[in-house]
Amino acid sequence: MDEQQQPGRVVVVGAGMVAHRLAAQMVARGGDWHLTVVGDEPYAPYDRVHLSDAITGASAQDLTLDPAVWDDDRVELLTGEYVTALDRDARTVHTRSGRAIGYDDLVLATGSWAWVPRTEGADLPGVLTYRTLDDIAAVKDRVAERAATLGRPVRGAVVGGGVLGLEAAAALLHLGAGATVVEFADRLMAVQLDAGGGEALRVLVQGLGIDVRTTTAASRVVAGDDGSVAALELSDGEVLDADVVVFSTGIRPRDRLARESGLGIGERGGVLVGPTCRSSDPRVWAIGECASFEGECAGLVAPGNAMADVVVDQLFGGRSVHSRAADGTRLKGVGVEAASFGDVLALTPGALEVTFADPVARTYRKLVVSDDASTLLGGVLVGDVALYSSLRPMLGRPLGADPSAFLAPEGGAGAPEVELPDEVVVCSCANVTAGTIRGAVSEHGCRSVGEVKTCTKAGTVCGSCVPLLTTIVNVSLERAGVAVSNAMCEHFTMSRAELFALVRSGTERTFSAIVAAHGTGRGCAICRPVVASILSSLGVGHVLQPDQAPLQDTNDHLLANLQKDGTYSVVPRMPGGEVTPDKLLAFAQIAADFGLFTRVTGAQRLGMFGARQDQLPEIWRRLVAAGFESGQAYGKSLRAVKTCVGSTWCRFGVQDSSSMAVRLELRYRGLRSPHKFKVGVSGCARECAEARGKDVGVIATAKGWNVYVGGNGGFTPRHAELLAEDLDDDLLVRVVDRFLALYIRSADRLQRTAPWVAAYPGGMEALRAVVVDDRDGIAAELEAEIERHVAGYVDEWRATLDDPAKLAQFTPYLNAPRSTDPDLAYVPRRGQRVPLAVDVVDAPRDGRTTTNVRERVCALADLTPERGAGVLLDGSVPVAVFRLADDRVLAVQQRDPFSGANVLSRGIVGDRAGRPTLTSPMHKQVWDLETGECLDPVGKDPVDLRVYRVEVEAGDVLLSS
Repeated sequence: MDEQQQPGRVVVVGAGMVAHRLAAQMVARGGDWHLTVVGDEPYAPYDRVHLSDAITGASAQDLTLDPAVWDDDRVELLTGEYVTALDRDARTVHTRSGRAIGYDDLVLATGSWAWVPRTEGADLPGVLTYRTLDDIAAVKDRVAERAATLGRPVRGAVVGGGVLGLEAAAALLHLGAGATVVEFADRLMAVQLDAGGGEALRVLVQGLGIDVRTTTAASRVVAGDDGSVAALELSDGEVLDADVVVFSTGIRPRDRLARESGLGIGERGGVLVGPTCRSSDPRVWAIGECASFEGECAGLVAPGNAMADVVVDQLFGGRSVHSRAADGTRLKGVGVEAASFGDVLALTPGALEVTFADPVARTYRKLVVSDDASTLLGGVLVGDVALYSSLRPMLGRPLGADPSAFLAPEGGAGAPEVELPDEVVVCSCANVTAGTIRGAVSEHGCRSVGEVKTCTKAGTVCGSCVPLLTTIVNVSLERAGVAVSNAMCEHFTMSRAELFALVRSGTERTFSAIVAAHGTGRGCAICRPVVASILSSLGVGHVLQPDQAPLQDTNDHLLANLQKDGTYSVVPRMPGGEVTPDKLLAFAQIAADFGLFTRVTGAQRLGMFGARQDQLPEIWRRLVAAGFESGQAYGKSLRAVKTCVGSTWCRFGVQDSSSMAVRLELRYRGLRSPHKFKVGVSGCARECAEARGKDVGVIATAKGWNVYVGGNGGFTPRHAELLAEDLDDDLLVRVVDRFLALYIRSADRLQRTAPWVAAYPGGMEALRAVVVDDRDGIAAELEAEIERHVAGYVDEWRATLDDPAKLAQFTPYLNAPRSTDPDLAYVPRRGQRVPLAVDVVDAPRDGRTTTNVRERVCALADLTPERGAGVLLDGSVPVAVFRLADDRVLAVQQRDPFSGANVLSRGIVGDRAGRPTLTSPMHKQVWDLETGECLDPVGKDPVDLRVYRVEVEAGDVLLSS
């Protein structure tokens, strides 16, 4: 390479993902040049791979690619600017606004447009496409408008059963509309899947509630009386009622500019380019979906990024060339899994197909191999795509094992390990090889997957390569003599941070889907709450919705803090420690009416203690009516923001610490994190709020605010360290946003900020570079994650009170809803009542056995899968009943033998070595749920549980003593 060669004026027409890649690569090279990127959309380049996230709440800012690229003085980004003409003789492009931009080299990155076939009625209001952020906004607006106008659920139809068509159908479902997919071919994802995979995908898609029509086409869109879409007529004569129709029938390269300027065009459209990505004009290049290379226009980001890399290298005097690579496709954002790569139809002469289909598990796996069964040629995976990331890079290479070994019923867990050669591309999106990943560990000192991702950019686009990336990094660390112990538990072999990254970049949004994709078994008291916290951090639903409730520890499940006798404390939020006299009176009256113990907590809040499970909803109802909301004193989340009165009242205060504390508490309330965290705000250096003993400490100065991070009390008290100085109000909030979002992403399970900060690679200097100076260009992304949380926050108490299904979970005994815990006992102390010590409680009530009792205690439908419930046997004996995922029902005593409290039905169900287990909500002792054997006495002599006989007949649960 001629190191002296430098590009001059470079203009890129198009501001999509590949344009962003080209700009980032040029900035990384350095030199003296100028780059202008012109995009006709009003947005900076954004992540189209995760476009459907905009349906579920992501904003344009959330999807925006690294904005730091545009901060370089040599780079100019023009958005909302349309290039109307190209004058190749004058080397100038002209824009709609009348601007003329000269260039030395021009790169066409104009992408593609959504093709809609000539269909009668395709121009009616309510006929939409699904390709851009504006398309997404139009779909959301149309569904909302029609639902309001019609007063009923909207009926939707999607024409096209490819990847984007299925994403569009899932989007309609998410918006509360119905969805029917119409596909001309005989199967869904016809380009990517074979017949078996297509049929397996149809079953899964229909299971989501999406109707499917194949081997038919849209022949006419029918208008209603108001001129809008009313129906879709199919070529087979069927007429579908439809209020909105989304066409997703393919894409076409946007090559108008090239055509009009006389550049060579491919037979099927697109700017004709060769291996250097030059067009027929040596000063004009084309990359991405608008470029026709070897007769095809690639529709994926990976080859577009590879083209961008080639062009940058060529501009700087290099000799890189582009070559076609076997592409892979993975379905995202739908709720079902499907992926394929290589020769899926076994068209290679002599190719063999090895297939495994499991109709019960609804999975389909196929590998296509050479005639000697040694070389991998392609694959199809539906329902379980765990093998995708490790097998796709092996295309054209020896498998090193019998192909059937990869398709065994146990899935990828028992598959042979494949050692990837250094030259194999692991991350096709960023074109990162296995050797580059290994080099990040051995040569650049990376010690985690996160560090390798930052160093190499692998796994930062679609995320499908992260499992393989994790494996390569861990193996490389082990070979380097670095101890690697990332296993969270027997069910997940990675750390919490790695699982967070996988879930964040993937489509799995339930525990069953996550454990199927990234783990094994039923889960346990370690991983289930972790997954629950991750889902909450990502804004996925209420903690008590059916698929999340079984994951919660008892505190989160009952939205209150479990106490030693099995009752709960209730601590409403009091931002800044402020509370009006009227609220104080309401609080006192509620406590008096329910006979609760009251005190001021260590976080400047008022707490009520001794509330029974069944009393919680009514207590909340009255608190909410008085203007209180949940204080999240029960979760691994923000506990409180402690403060002094600051400049409002104090003669020494230099800033309004009370107002800042209220602002911070209302911003971070309910923010789930790896561990609880606390914030302190002091109005002057006298530090009355003890801010430096908090996870985030804010101390006022005459110039603004100093921010300290990583402090805590507890067994190992630690003073927080200075992160930033003299910040104004808004910048302070942004810095705290970034710190908390980064902590949530990368901390380990139950890791407080203090040890996380202490162990941060590069220490406080490196943390400051990332959080304050935005060294890694992720500040906007981190801030957007907190903004998404703020926008989506709902009071968990109020949301529970508004949902009868959630309220039903607070019934202590299903067959005796008005009964209360028979073992609760109290004694007076200083004018209030406190629990009677366990060691003076009468003999365990479990000894009150009955003889030959066999009675119906509930219906099977009353029990939540993978969760417990309390029942009373013979009207007096508390029993904990558990329904497993396979509908087996097991029962043990309700009384925790180590605490004496009747709480075991509130424990977490899991498994150990395949055996179902129960973990106590009190002190985490574990029992075998089938035998009652104590597996983890936790420092005490083991005490087994009494097991009860359970039968299920005609949907009823029968219990025997």
